[in-house]
Amino acid sequence: MTAVLVHGVPDTRALWSRVVARLGDVPVVTPALPGFGVDAPAGFTGTRDAYTAWLIAEIEAIGTPVDLVGHDWGALLVQRVATLRPDLLRTLAFGSGPLDDAYVWHDTAQAWQTPEVGEALMAGIDAMSVADRAVILEAGGADPDLAAEQARTWDPRMSAAILGLYRSAIDPGSVWPQLDGSVGVPTLVLWVGADTYAPPEFGARVAERTGADLVVFDGCPHWWPWSRADEVAARLTALWSGA
Repeated sequence: MTAVLVHGVPDTRALWSRVVARLGDVPVVTPALPGFGVDAPAGFTGTRDAYTAWLIAEIEAIGTPVDLVGHDWGALLVQRVATLRPDLLRTLAFGSGPLDDAYVWHDTAQAWQTPEVGEALMAGIDAMSVADRAVILEAGGADPDLAAEQARTWDPRMSAAILGLYRSAIDPGSVWPQLDGSVGVPTLVLWVGADTYAPPEFGARVAERTGADLVVFDGCPHWWPWSRADEVAARLTALWSGA
């Protein structure tokens, strides 16, 4: 088996480093979303569908069904892959990325989606020192060490990628169909008890719709792959061993 761990925004593949360190000899792939710490391929449009097609191609290249995991926008992408290509999955785990008809984007996302406002915000972030950027990210809920990592890797490529991605998904309720019913593989939903970006009721809703197991991390910020790496690794290992 191969595990594929997909990060979200404003992160890079480094988000998963603590979980990967706890997975032992499990083969793991942590793809870097185009524009997030890496250049985008030539001609890449940066829309939600372009990222989905890119992720499907990355999984297809592995050659066997994978254990697919996603956080934040990574969670949205893996849910879409589960809808389009369930044959690529051995198991599915995701969280803190609501694909739900009732979800409304958080305030920061709405600002990014607004022409001129989003550009002005990103210009300000790009002009900041790494230290000042880390202060802003920590104020947004990231652990200090994660905020420092996010600040170090946030660059104009990421700013442009974030604007393009969010503007291709202005109405989250009609972005893609929400998951309804079993995905057809063992599924785990991982969420946070008090998440200002992705309220916990959306984790409960998708778990109920799909018959998935639900794990809620109380007292944890939005970025559970970083803050609860021990428990995340244990939960994933249990999911995979039972598949």
